Order: sequence, then C-alpha cells, then structure tokens
Amino acid sequence: MIDNEKNRLTTSQAAVIVINFILGSGILTLPRTSVEKVHTPDVWITVILAGFFAMLAGVIIVKLSQRFPQTTFYQYSQEIVGKWLGIACGFLIIGYFIMTSALQVRYMAEVTSFYLLEGTPEWAIIMAFLWVSLYLVTGGMQPIARMFEIILPITVLFFLLVSLLSLKIFEIDYLRPVLGMGIQPVFAGLRTTALSYSGFEIMLILCAFMDTPSKATKAVLVGISIPLVFYLITVVMVVGAFSIDGVVTRTWPTIDLIRSFEMTGILFERFESLLLVLWIMQIFSTFCIAYYAASFGLSQLFGKKIRPFLYGLLPLLYLIAMTPKDLGQVFALGDMVGNASLILFGGLPLCLLIISRWRVKRIDATSSP
Repeated sequence: MIDNEKNRLTTSQAAVIVINFILGSGILTLPRTSVEKVHTPDVWITVILAGFFAMLAGVIIVKLSQRFPQTTFYQYSQEIVGKWLGIACGFLIIGYFIMTSALQVRYMAEVTSFYLLEGTPEWAIIMAFLWVSLYLVTGGMQPIARMFEIILPITVLFFLLVSLLSLKIFEIDYLRPVLGMGIQPVFAGLRTTALSYSGFEIMLILCAFMDTPSKATKAVLVGISIPLVFYLITVVMVVGAFSIDGVVTRTWPTIDLIRSFEMTGILFERFESLLLVLWIMQIFSTFCIAYYAASFGLSQLFGKKIRPFLYGLLPLLYLIAMTPKDLGQVFALGDMVGNASLILFGGLPLCLLIISRWRVKRIDATSSP
C-alpha cells in the first residue's frame, strides 16, 4: 500500500509519466526498424495499428490493477497466483525494468559520444547520467512526476518546430502509393513497431500511486495517444525526406533528417544538437521511472525501505549498460528486451485478469446457498 500522501499522483501526472516513458529511444530508432520490416511507404499505417494494440494492452493492465486498489503488481500478483509464483512474476518484471533502464543509458552514451561529446569515454558520460538520476529518484514519485511535467512541454514545442522546418525537404511522392503492395507488409512490421510503444506497463505500479485510480484508463489512453502522434509525424517526415531505400541505410535516420537542412538568419542554423538535448531529456525520463520501478519492486518484495535498493542497483545498471561491445550488440539487446516485453505485458496481465475474475466467480458460486 502506498501510504505516503506526498507521493500521490493526479491523472494528468500519470499520463505525463506514461508519455515520457514511451518516448525514449523510439523516436530515433523507430523509422529504421519499422521500415526494415515493412519496406513499403505504408509504414505509417503500421505505426497507427501498433498504437491501437498498445492501447488495448494498456487498458487490460489498468483493469487488472483497478481490481486491487492501493497495491502494485508486486503485491497483488501474489494474491492471484499464490505467494511464490507471484514473487517470481514480480522478479521477472523487476528484471525487465532493470534491463530497460540499462539499455536506455547505453543508447544515450552511444549517441552522445558520437554526435555531441566526441572522444569522451562512455563510462564518464554514463556515470554523470546515473548520479544525476539517483539524485532525482531518491525524492520519490512526486518529484519524478514534476520533473516530467517540465520536460514534456519543452519536448513537444521543439519537436513540432523541428518537424515543421523539415517540411522544406519533404517529398510526398516518397509516401506513394498507398497499399500498393497490399496489406500484408503492414502487418509484417506490426511486432517490431509495437515494441516502440513499450512504457505503458508502468501502469502496473502507477495505479497504486494515483489519487483517483478510476481515471487510470483515461491516463493510459492519453499517455499512448501522444507518442502515437509523435511517432506518426516522425515516420512520415523521415520517409518523406529520404524514401524507403534511404531510411534503411541509416543508423539514426531521425538525427540525419535534422542534420540535412539548416535555417540561416535565426538563432539556430542547425538543429541536431537541440534535438539531441531534448532526446537526452526523454532518455533521462525513461531511465528514471524504470530505475525507480525496479527499486520500488525490490523494496516491496523484501519488505525494506527503497533507498538501499536505489544505491545498490546503480553499479549493476552500469555493468549491464557497458556489457555490449558494439552498437550491433546494443540493438540485439534492445530486440531481446522488446520481445520480453511482448510476453510480459501482452500476455501475462491478460492471464492474471482472467484468473482473478475466475477466482471471484468461483468464490461467489461456493458461498451462494
């Protein structure tokens, strides 16, 4: 049970946390990963469909959490499937959040050392990032939410500005024909694209922090809708600028899009540094909430205060982040974490929801005369 009133979240704060969690590395990698699978200009349809599937999965998670008010997944899973199996499920979720946070740190280090701080050792970039994050999360959920409320409007404003400026190199012909090769390629990229919406699973923990859990469905739907719009604009602009064949040859096509034009006579002539700063803030958001969710889970499973786990996880996150030897291994680790999320959050919550409903009906049936 969340007994600290200072950690309570409003519905809008819950939605903002979901948005910031989803908007991590996806903006930079989604155009390439989705186009590699779809390989037609219809990739924007895949982005929309994947968003709707994410909303469905998010609503299932919320409905499951609403059946157990004031408790998180780490607690109510033990009520549904028993103590030991519930603890095992809790550790699986914690492991996922640990891997997600470590992966975000490594993405940040790779891009920062390549575009912004060339020659700076990755360990130095990562260490600074981790200590700043620790300073934030030790304050609890409410400071995290307030920081996210500052980051999100800045991100939206500059993202829309940069997207409008990139219209000067946009070619509508690169998005034609629509469904020229049928609907099959659209579905081929659905799984890969759906991974970019990972982040709504935080509602497994977040519902317990909300002051009005009955509005959690609204929070998760808004929280997924805004990243859907972001992703749709990003994919359309990137494909419209480089074409399908041009996108698959680039590692970070969104950054290349911003680097491909400049505006003379205004404060900023080139915008990639600005975009990267915004993107690092989003990575910071994703990392902080995943890091906090993992630590919070350990504190609940062991019945201890959260602070020792916050400090204890930090060196583990550093070691995991530094384990991949090159960018190829980083992407492979990202695919592995994404596939795990499909199983954990696409199937597990639905199974638990069905079991919990079945158990209630069974109890009602045995207690009725």
